[in-house]
Amino acid sequence: MLAPNDVPYEAGSNAKTRDRDVAAKPSRQSKVIHVDMDAFYASVEQRDNPELRGKPVAVGGSQERGVVAAASYEARKFGVRSAMPSVTAKRKCPDLIFVKPRFEVYKEASRQIGAIFAEYTPIVEPLSLDEAYLDVTENLKGIASATQIAEEIRTRIRADIGLTASAGVSYNKFLAKIASDYNKPDGLFVITPKMGQDFVESLPVAKFQGVGPATAAKMNRLGIKTGFDLRARTLPFLQQHFGKSGPFFYWIARGVDDRPVRADRIRKSLGAENTFSEDLFTFEAARDAFRPIIEKVWRHCEGAGIRGRTVTLKVKYSDFRQITRSRTSAAFIATRAEFQQLTLALLGPIFPVQRGIRLLGVTLSSLSEERSRREDQLSLSI
Repeated sequence: MLAPNDVPYEAGSNAKTRDRDVAAKPSRQSKVIHVDMDAFYASVEQRDNPELRGKPVAVGGSQERGVVAAASYEARKFGVRSAMPSVTAKRKCPDLIFVKPRFEVYKEASRQIGAIFAEYTPIVEPLSLDEAYLDVTENLKGIASATQIAEEIRTRIRADIGLTASAGVSYNKFLAKIASDYNKPDGLFVITPKMGQDFVESLPVAKFQGVGPATAAKMNRLGIKTGFDLRARTLPFLQQHFGKSGPFFYWIARGVDDRPVRADRIRKSLGAENTFSEDLFTFEAARDAFRPIIEKVWRHCEGAGIRGRTVTLKVKYSDFRQITRSRTSAAFIATRAEFQQLTLALLGPIFPVQRGIRLLGVTLSSLSEERSRREDQLSLSI
């Protein structure tokens, strides 16, 4: 719990009262583990193909026009990273081996990892196929030490699935996620309540969850380079410069994060994209290439019982310049035909194009579970 005199305040009794009230925010003392698989896609490929072990591997599209989806640690030593154009990755690492992704295999490995989590706690919040939060404050095995649980989970993943995982242990989600990255790969790091504030103070703001490159650059321009600098700023100052994110930054600078681990977490968006073997120049060609992408996203929505209201189009040109266009419907999109119509309505106005299109993608957001909405409607009608 944060003491009132730990919080900076502006001159004047009103400012003191305001910051003292803010400082009274409770901090939920939980035991949280963040598990992050090491170079997940690439590690699965190296596990299944011994010839790839110890070599620089990139999972992704073709060498000429694709994008790296994941890179092994051997490839990362050369500066190869996910989302990097394949041609750039090959330039950085001439011996790079490209492997086509096998998403069904990755999903199966993720399912097996999730089954191990479930032996310890039902409160698991997956963030993606390769990382998740676990609340082990009260766990199924009655183990008092969250560190012991994290070690057991890492050992089980190595023994049963043949992969390595890094884990962070702390008293909230923010610090657990930072900790999991501290000793990567195949590492474990613990941030105790006594360590929390001092650890955050020494951390560059670019390492903070929720602080992307643009926000980090803005913070740097304001003289905020570390957690110590961030903590020295008042809540009104952070709200003025960062809007709704201001309170979040204010509290994480103090090692406080009251967000619970949510086992019923609904994903914020669902999308798909494709890089084409040849550039597209006409609306007709783009429309035809887009339809399988639209179908893929809608199929996932149908399978998960999810509907959304916001459609976002992503276009990447041959010179790698990228644009996005979005439209939000007043009601949830109910059919694939409606989804396709909205997507193509965003696509049409970008034509004619001066440069060829190398990638198209579409994302559906503002999501809601169809089942929950139906239950709400039924309860209202009764």
